[in-house]
Amino acid sequence: MSAQSPMPESDTPESRAAGAQPSESGLNRELGVLVGFDGSELAALAVRFGALEAARRKTTLTVVTAYPLPTMIYPNMASIPNEPEDTKAEKEAEKTLAEAVELLRDHPGEKSFRTAPGDAAGSLITLSADAEVIVLGARGRGGFMGRVLGSVSTAVPAHAHCPTIVVPHHATKADADGPVVVAVDGSDTGRVAMVTAAAEAAVREAPLEVVAVLPAGEEWLYWYPELELSSEVTGRRQKQIATGLEGEVAQLSAQFPDLEVSSSVPVGEPTHTLVEISARAQLTVMGTRGRGRIRSALLGSVSRGVLNHAEGPVMIVPS
Repeated sequence: MSAQSPMPESDTPESRAAGAQPSESGLNRELGVLVGFDGSELAALAVRFGALEAARRKTTLTVVTAYPLPTMIYPNMASIPNEPEDTKAEKEAEKTLAEAVELLRDHPGEKSFRTAPGDAAGSLITLSADAEVIVLGARGRGGFMGRVLGSVSTAVPAHAHCPTIVVPHHATKADADGPVVVAVDGSDTGRVAMVTAAAEAAVREAPLEVVAVLPAGEEWLYWYPELELSSEVTGRRQKQIATGLEGEVAQLSAQFPDLEVSSSVPVGEPTHTLVEISARAQLTVMGTRGRGRIRSALLGSVSRGVLNHAEGPVMIVPS
């Protein structure tokens, strides 16, 4: 992928070397915090959020604006434009990117700005292999595309090589001093999300809450092995899950001895419960998919539902 920068400071050997240093997370990925920017208000919110993330992690902040490559099929010589369409598209992307440059004028850390030819989601997914985390607004200028989330903020978390944080327009309502909350369900994906969330909480110097939501009826063949539904069975299963969760939390505490960790097993509809929790969390962490009915789905129904309705930033951790 080619990449260009409108600012000389963003592609100097010094900035590349600084970006290659291990950050607070212990990762060594030169792009650091990668933010997708399209000039929308939500993208500006994502840039500001990304700047805080980069400062917290002591790593590089990289802002990318993608632009589509035109087909450039002309019926005759007269229809050929004076300026090549791909050159024009790149110039427009650089104008958009200049808005991000202005937004980050006072950002003290290392920063990089680049344009990327091609589909926005595809460009970010490719770049994610060299990033610690991606930050996106919940929806950009592309509109709804038939979904509550924009197409980019839906596709990137499902395919990225690193965690993706999606910032909703009302993220400012979330508790910036609240805990980091991670949703688990006993799956390997949930365990990866739990360890990632612990590292996030450690960097943020925040407590970690590990939450396993027990559905009140659906998918009961997994959650209720006794094959009967009653308040007694629900309470018994809740205690069993809580006991197992306490064991996993003990192992996590041994790995992160300075981290304050708690766990809970609320009973309710998972998406609704986690959306409510997201309002008091500074970050809600989830895996791409868990034990849902459609296990092959790249984004499970709960992860997708929480992304659609969360009251605060949500991190999706790839499995």
